[in-house]
This record gives sequence, structure tokens and C-alpha cells, in this order.
Amino acid sequence: MTETIKTLRDSAAMRWTALLLLALAMFCGYIFMDILSPIKDLMQSTRGWDSTAFGTMQGSETFLNVFIFFLIFAGIILDKMGVRFTAVLSGVVMLIGAIIKWYAVAESFKGSGLETWFTNNLNYIPGFDELGVSPFYKGMPASAKFAAIGFMIFGCGVEMAGITVSRGIVKWFKGREMALAMGSEMALARLGVATCMIFSPMFANLGGKVDVSRSVAFGVVLLIIALIMFIVYFFMDSKLDAQTGEAEEKDDPFKISDLGQIMKSSGFWLVALLCVLYYSAIFPFQKYAVNMLQCNLSFTTPEAGSFWAGTTVTIVQYAIMLVVAATAFVSNFSKTKGMKYGMLTISILALIVFCYMGYMRQSAETVFAVFPLLAVGITPILGSYVDHKGKAASMLMIGSLLLIFCHLTFAFVLPQFKDSSIGGIAIAYLTILVLGSSFSLVPASLWPSVPKLVDAKIIGSAYALIFWIQNIGLWLFPLLIGKVLDKTNPGVTDPTQLDYTWPLIMLAGLGVAALIIGLILKAVDKKKGLGLEEPNIK
Repeated sequence: MTETIKTLRDSAAMRWTALLLLALAMFCGYIFMDILSPIKDLMQSTRGWDSTAFGTMQGSETFLNVFIFFLIFAGIILDKMGVRFTAVLSGVVMLIGAIIKWYAVAESFKGSGLETWFTNNLNYIPGFDELGVSPFYKGMPASAKFAAIGFMIFGCGVEMAGITVSRGIVKWFKGREMALAMGSEMALARLGVATCMIFSPMFANLGGKVDVSRSVAFGVVLLIIALIMFIVYFFMDSKLDAQTGEAEEKDDPFKISDLGQIMKSSGFWLVALLCVLYYSAIFPFQKYAVNMLQCNLSFTTPEAGSFWAGTTVTIVQYAIMLVVAATAFVSNFSKTKGMKYGMLTISILALIVFCYMGYMRQSAETVFAVFPLLAVGITPILGSYVDHKGKAASMLMIGSLLLIFCHLTFAFVLPQFKDSSIGGIAIAYLTILVLGSSFSLVPASLWPSVPKLVDAKIIGSAYALIFWIQNIGLWLFPLLIGKVLDKTNPGVTDPTQLDYTWPLIMLAGLGVAALIIGLILKAVDKKKGLGLEEPNIK
């Protein structure tokens, strides 16, 4: 029986086109979010950023969202102005912040009046310094301070985009395959992590001369594309509203009392706590993962002039990565078993080739680039399962267990294989793939649960509040990891010789806390009938 098409969202092709536009925009945002992560060692050698400076700058992304409550205002803007306006606004804000960050690490910043000003100022921020939450500190490199300001602005835009995309998916997919849509969006967006890991070092080292600003410029170009995606979505969303007679900007105006309604839900608070614990164990880790691998594995630089040392291999490996992702993703929608298993076979073989190339290239960033690839294949499966079978709370508990296992493996098992070139990289690959798969449990199970906990007209504010709580962790833990690294590695000047044991134990502890909250959430769901274990499609 075919679906009767009355509006754009009744058409599967149009629904998924809208999703693709939103996902591509977030894909570009995810790339810029971690654009400096794979070149932490270069930031230290060319810009003088130690682990504390690097962590402070990385944590600044969420500073305004947390301490100036920008995300709460973003939620109000979203509820009052609607998805399309907020999407374009977020794209503009991301781009402005990215341009500032690019200039901060550009060669032209060195010796400029701005560098002098930032060196002499922002060394003490009244109130924030006393509380120990200042985004700057005395002695912080001027380029890191200015980059932090740009990253703060970008962070406002990317987190606003995050809640807007979630709200947009609810708008286009509610009552349909919503968990599958959310899972698919995050699967595509997270390919940005692999893209960043592969291309950021390539641009930084292009032509044999190191220039970290080229990597950031690459991210700026992609954010221009993201803004274009949001503008195209704007017109699609406008046409949908014209067909349905909806007027997001006028119906159900936001009231402060709405936040009180959200905060009364125990289920909401448990989901929010799970979110902050889970994401704090993943996103801050991504910013240090490449350096952690550099410290725990022994890499041999390929011979100069060889295929493995050139830039061509980067393009080839990325093309293979796209094959892995595309075939794994398409296999979820194949109508016949032959097509399904054929696509899976191609995906697995391409993944093996991808990993082999990463091994031959002998670089930590190409090893960590495998992180989102398993997630791309299984996130739609998990989303479809939640849509049809439920069990969202149970899946979050499984994800927490995998988090604990992976971080403890990085802390205690991987260092034992430092002298084994094949064994160490094999363990790293397997652990990174499992960690990526655990990450896919969140968009497939947590985000689609929010509409079950709050009224439809305040979903934007609910997502904003969850993202705000999440941003506390995303601000705090990059900073903590950097400080712990410097404290536990006194006198170590080589950025590839750091001991990551204690930061990884700290991240595993977040997984333990998430598991406990997951158990409580499942009990509350059973007692109050929140519907988290029930399917989305009934």
C-alpha cells in the first residue's frame, strides 16, 4: 500500500532530501569542530601551545553556551522563530567564528597589533578567575586566546545548529521513521570526524612546509557550504509550512514557565545527565585521541617520495572511506538479501583496505579516522530497531558498558603493545571501531526519546536545555584532560611522549556514572511509563 502524498513530508524522497541537507551542514560543522585535533603536536611546535593551552582553547567552544546561557536563548529563538530562520542564523554564526579562528592561527597574526594586545590582555577575568572557569589565563599564547574567542562564537553556532537539526527532524519525521532519521543524520555528520582526521594533517603539511592555518581555512570553506545547505533547507521548509498552514513563528509563543514544565520531569533530567556523561567521554577524547595514539604506539615515517608519504594516498584513502560508508549505509535499505549482503561484503572489504592503508601510512590520524565508520553502518540499524521494537533505555546502558571497556583498553592494554607495530595498531583499530559503535547508540536511542518526555511546542527548549547541560561537560573535560596531562607529565617536552593513563581513567569513570544513571532511568521508565522502552512506530 503506497503512502498518500499531500505535503512534502508525506513524500519519502522529500523527507530524506530535507534530512540530507541538514546532515551535510552538520557534517561540515563536525569537521571544523575537530579541525585542530589531529595536529595537536604541530600546534605545540609551531604556535607554542602546551596541553593546557590546547585544552583551554578546545574547551572554549562551549564557554558562551554554558556561562552566558546562549544555548537557552538559542532554544527560545528556535521555539519563537522556527527551524528555518534558526538554521540560517546558526550557519552565519558558525562561519563568523571560524574566520576569526583561522586568522588567529595564520602567519599574518604573528607580530600583529592584535597579537600584542592579546599577549598583554585577558590575563585576568574578574569573577571567572575566582571561580576557576576563565577561558583564558596568564601566559596563554596570544594566538590561543584569539582562537578561543573565534571558537566560542563558532560553538554558539554549531550547538544552535544541533538543536535546530533535531527539531527539524522531529518536524519532518514525527510519526514516521524518526529514530532512523536521527541515527542516519548523525551517522553522516560523524563522517566529518574521519574527514577531519584525514585532511587536516594533509593541508597542514602541504608542499612540505607546515602551516596549520591551511587546515582551518579548509574548514572555513566547508562552513560556507554548510550555510548554503541551510539556505536551501530554508526554502524547502517554507514550502512545507505553506502546504500545511503551519506558522512556527506565531503559534505557541515561548513562555518562561515552559522551562519549569521541562524541569519537573525526572525522566528529562536522567536523559540530560546521561547525555552529558556520555558525550563528555567522547567529544573531549576526540580532541586528544590522535596525540594519545602517537604516545602509545610506535610509528615509522614512510620513506620520503614513496606513495605512502605523498598526498595522493590521502585522496585514495578518503575515496575508500566513502565506499565503506556508502555501502554500509545503503545495505540498511536494500530490499533483497542478495543486495543487502553484497553491499555489506563490499563495505567490509573496503574497511579492511582502509585500515591497511592507515597502517602503511604510519600516522595516528589515519588510524583514528576509522572511528565513525562502523557507526555509519549500524546507526540506521539501531534507529530502525528503536522505531519498531523500542528498548532505548537498554541500548543506552549497553553504550555505557562499551565506553568503559574502550577507555580502559586505551589506558592499560594499548601501551603494552607499543613495540608491536602490527599488534598495537590492530588493538587500536578494534577499540576505536567499538567506541564509534557505542557512540551511535546515543542518536539512535536518546534523542528520539525527548519528544516522549515533553510537550511538542517546547521541544526546541527541551533540546536546548539538554545541549546546555551537555556543554558543561564539553567545556570542562577538554580543559581537565589538558591540565591532568601537564600535571602527570612534569618535564616532558616531547608531545608524543605523554602518559595518558589518568585522563583515560577519568573518561572511563564517566562511563561508570552513565551506566548507573542508565539503570535508574530504566527503573523510572518502568515505574512511570515514560515509554522509553516502547517503539516509536506503533
